[in-house]
Amino acid sequence: MTGDDRYASVRYVVDDVQAAIDFYTTHLGFTLNASAAPAFADVVRGRLRLLLSGAASSGARATPADASSPGRNRIHLPVENLDAEISRLRDAGLTFRSDAVSGPGGRQILLSDPAGNLIELFQPAQ
Repeated sequence: MTGDDRYASVRYVVDDVQAAIDFYTTHLGFTLNASAAPAFADVVRGRLRLLLSGAASSGARATPADASSPGRNRIHLPVENLDAEISRLRDAGLTFRSDAVSGPGGRQILLSDPAGNLIELFQPAQ
């Protein structure tokens, strides 16, 4: 295999690339790395490179038709204060897909991007 090992890359198929760019850069601390909207964009947060593929992109066209809805997979974004993040994002008008839950490793909550892809906000246990 070859590639740029600076980042772990995840592809999300989205129905509106610009809406996805706005969502990730405005609310979740990503920066725009490259854009060929409306087909494709590349946003980065730390070592995570998120590839946002619209319908005209090769990544979306290679996706089988029966895989048209988001799965149960999600990106995992650690946060220092989950309650503060929940308040900030609710104040921005975002809707969560779950309630906050606690487990032995910490607390988490799920929200979705404009296309329905899941994002897990996670605060590790102290």
